[in-house]
Amino acid sequence: MNLSENLSVAEFSASNTAKRRGIDNTPKDAHLEAAKELAKHIFQPLREHFAKPIWLSSGYRSEALNKAIGGSKTSQHCKGEAMDIDMDGKGGPTNAEIFNYIKENLNFDQLIWEFGTKTSPDWVHVSYKKGGPQRGQILRAVRNSAGKTIYEPYKA
Repeated sequence: MNLSENLSVAEFSASNTAKRRGIDNTPKDAHLEAAKELAKHIFQPLREHFAKPIWLSSGYRSEALNKAIGGSKTSQHCKGEAMDIDMDGKGGPTNAEIFNYIKENLNFDQLIWEFGTKTSPDWVHVSYKKGGPQRGQILRAVRNSAGKTIYEPYKA
């Protein structure tokens, strides 16, 4: 089953951690409906604009998987509303180009420049809230001196 022309449910819910730990990461109908909206408003427009495959490092996460990886208890990944895109070494657009295209051209709920440097994030987190409204929140994830992840307002 596909969520959009170029995004399958299998790709959106794939997880090596779930496989290794025997965690069921099968999205339910409500998650799939949210994921279809995310694919329609974020993934497919990226795919069509760049005319290259878009690589996900994380999409849907079951509650058990999210807990296993130490994800936020309020993660939109658990609702099927978020994906992490990582284009490093894939021969297409860079993570920074993905981030900037989303920021400048798409309607989204949350967009996060995840770690990396000032010129290139390690990956891009983006969410789209089914049933809206979209917050258009743009953040940068960094580690503080104690190594804890904090989210700051994004500044170019």
